[in-house]
Amino acid sequence: MSLSQSGPPETRLPPDSIEVQHLVAQIVSSPGESSRGLAAQAVRLAPRSSLVWWACGHTARDVVERYAAFRVGYHRGLDALRANGWKGSGFVRWNHPGNVGFLRCLLGLQLAAGELNERDEEERCRLFLLQLDPGGIPPDEVAGYSAPEQR
Repeated sequence: MSLSQSGPPETRLPPDSIEVQHLVAQIVSSPGESSRGLAAQAVRLAPRSSLVWWACGHTARDVVERYAAFRVGYHRGLDALRANGWKGSGFVRWNHPGNVGFLRCLLGLQLAAGELNERDEEERCRLFLLQLDPGGIPPDEVAGYSAPEQR
């Protein structure tokens, strides 16, 4: 965690290992069943990684699987934030690579909650994302979220 001279403190999570990053890239670029097999392998390798749980959500077959994977990744990310000095407030920005897995899970959770008509959860996630990074969600992150039937 670093103290900002112009506002709340900023927390920067350490990036995932190169091995995990490569495996996640492979998951995202693999089709259907093979991507789900790789996602299971990634969870065994790094079960505390939000990036891995985001990849699981990315490969999910339906909104219920996506919601579950993103929720696990979100909670793993909260654990990591607390372990890195986050006290429940302050910035967690998209421009730091170590934060991206957690933020993607939170965004995925927001969008999946919307698909499930869980409007209060959708709104909580939307507001939390804005509090964590008032600069907003990078457009390519929103564009990268799609349901399996849209891939």
